[in-house]
Amino acid sequence: MSIQYLNDYAALEGTVSVDDAEALAQWLQRQDAPAVQLGQCEHLHGAVLQVLLALRPEILSPPPDPFLAGVLLRA
Repeated sequence: MSIQYLNDYAALEGTVSVDDAEALAQWLQRQDAPAVQLGQCEHLHGAVLQVLLALRPEILSPPPDPFLAGVLLRA
């Protein structure tokens, strides 16, 4: 599984596909203080990136890709 939904945050790992976007959006919207951990994320589908940019959860650890990290932390 590319997303693990934990008590305090969602951990996005490996390749996160378009199939994960809707479930992630719904989970983030249900949280009082949404947060994600991206330290083990190798690739995000554009739809997942749009969810993260639109809902702006706290980024607990950025992705290892410098460009993706810059996009998410600048937003």
